[in-house]
Amino acid sequence: MTTPSEPLSVLVVEDDPGDQMLIQEAFADPDGDPAPRLFIVEDGQEALDFLHRRGAHTDACRPDLVLLDLNLPKCNGRAVLEQIKSDADLRSIPVVVFTTSANTDDVTGTYLRHANAYVTKPVDFDDFTSAVQRINTFFTRTARLPRPSAVV
Repeated sequence: MTTPSEPLSVLVVEDDPGDQMLIQEAFADPDGDPAPRLFIVEDGQEALDFLHRRGAHTDACRPDLVLLDLNLPKCNGRAVLEQIKSDADLRSIPVVVFTTSANTDDVTGTYLRHANAYVTKPVDFDDFTSAVQRINTFFTRTARLPRPSAVV
């Protein structure tokens, strides 16, 4: 689990530079908690390399949380989610799908792939920031997260 002295490590899988910037700004205002350590990758293949510590990411940490867009180059978010949740070493990492789609099939499909939450990105700047801050608050103050050494 995370504690106030231990910042949350978040893998952000997002290809849009504007959304990356907004996510960084929203996580930087953690309401008194330590700011999460963000690791940003821009496509699904890089996300999998990060999670499996391959290529340029051999020294990557195990994230406490994955914030995952669905529409990504190289390997889409659905495939990334499926691989995370089918891997015994990764499946305990919570994955929040954070995407522009409000399509019912996308929502249902990600939950069938065992996403931990599905959040449609708000269009309004303040609402977008608030949504990211609420995700941060939930995972830093409310949820108990597994420590990597305790993962079975």
